Amino acid sequence: MRLEPLGDSAVVATLGSRIDSESLAPVLALARAVREAGARGVVEVVPAYATVTVFYDPLQFANPDEDAYGIICGLIEACAERAVGGDHAGRDFEIPVCYGGEFGPDLGHVALHCRLDAEEVVALHCAGDYLVHAIGFTPGFPFLGGLPAPLATPRRDTPRARVPAGSVGIGGSQTGVYPIASPGGWHLIGRTPLALFLPERSPASLLRPGDRVRFRRISQAQFESWK
Repeated sequence: MRLEPLGDSAVVATLGSRIDSESLAPVLALARAVREAGARGVVEVVPAYATVTVFYDPLQFANPDEDAYGIICGLIEACAERAVGGDHAGRDFEIPVCYGGEFGPDLGHVALHCRLDAEEVVALHCAGDYLVHAIGFTPGFPFLGGLPAPLATPRRDTPRARVPAGSVGIGGSQTGVYPIASPGGWHLIGRTPLALFLPERSPASLLRPGDRVRFRRISQAQFESWK
């Protein structure tokens, strides 16, 4: 495990270099252990891929004899020693998607790049078993590993200034869903009517690291009638 500062109010613990389910398991275990420790000054714990970032409030360590960074590092090291075993199984979600047309303007491009037809792209995308490795770059955005290798497609050369909320995209070897309207450079193949992020909901983000996702194809009529 490698510990490094992130600015003056966070510590990043790196547990490995791979992006897979085996690497994510100890990340989730460490994140849970840090949260459950309830330590003074800890503001937020963020697991992602092969890292755990612990944000803390330096003002909680105002005593001149206290080294906030050192104390948080010590906390992480202590938690890492006991962050083994336990039930860290994620939840299962099915996300309905209307593929192609106005909802998936890049479906044809992905098919051309992958030397498939559009129906094969949709079938492969729905056949994948996906794992949430991280939540970011906008609130609630899930970075999903498990994209079938034949669908890997580089990101767009020029990002869009606005991607509609619910858009499902492919970026490299990952797929994801834009929970809110935002700029974005992934190739859009469909859209879901499911709300992945609602500020009034608790928690606001539907998904979290460790959850498992499957996509299910729906028609445009089903999309428009979704409640």
